[in-house]
Amino acid sequence: MLLKNKVALVTGGAGLNGLGFASARMMAANGARVIIMDLEAADPAAAAARLGPEHIGVVGDVTKKASVEKAVAEALAKTGRIDVLLNNAGITQPRRTLDITEEDYDAVLDVNLRGTLLVSQAVLPGMIKQGSGSIICISSVSAQRGGGILGGPHYSAAKGGILGLARAIARDYGGNGVRVNCVTPGLIATDINKGKIPADRHQAILDGIPLGRIGEPDDVAGCVTFLASDLSKYCTGITLDCNGGMLIH
Repeated sequence: MLLKNKVALVTGGAGLNGLGFASARMMAANGARVIIMDLEAADPAAAAARLGPEHIGVVGDVTKKASVEKAVAEALAKTGRIDVLLNNAGITQPRRTLDITEEDYDAVLDVNLRGTLLVSQAVLPGMIKQGSGSIICISSVSAQRGGGILGGPHYSAAKGGILGLARAIARDYGGNGVRVNCVTPGLIATDINKGKIPADRHQAILDGIPLGRIGEPDDVAGCVTFLASDLSKYCTGITLDCNGGMLIH
């Protein structure tokens, strides 16, 4: 049990076919008590109940500091500690540079980048006090290659910002026993891209992936579970690619 006696908070984890829920499920299977944080409409309590009675859901909007702090306080009141944070909440938009509006930019940057900062700020004091913690941030191959299959340039910017933010937090709090790392998924079969890949592009996309398949949520969940566990206890500030080889560099 890699995560026995650990408590893990997963943001944006209520979508049952998403990276967050897959990671929550795998961490729970490895012994963690999981807290799923998501918007009220997503029903995080119901998602947590699917993992078992010891897991809990809290309502929180990662773009609003007061909402985040309330959700984290509720989680701490019920669990006493948070050992692992998975900053998973994110949105994307298929836009080209000249089509990005101010509203588009604010929406994508707020959820992906501001949310990563706000939730990290909320859990860090407890991690510092206990002298240990693992923060894992979901970035994207889009940040590395300058655009993905579906996300626009503002999505690449947000996910690139996550890489820099995570490294900076890793430097700030490594001396306190807190590790901060990123996972950069490639194209993964989740609800966020379901039905959005044109049939005439599908084979070309596969041809660019050395492993010859689109990723599954559990592929990313395995990377997250590794970074959450003591198997990665000497890893901080790293970027762990999970893309089937589509970005070998």
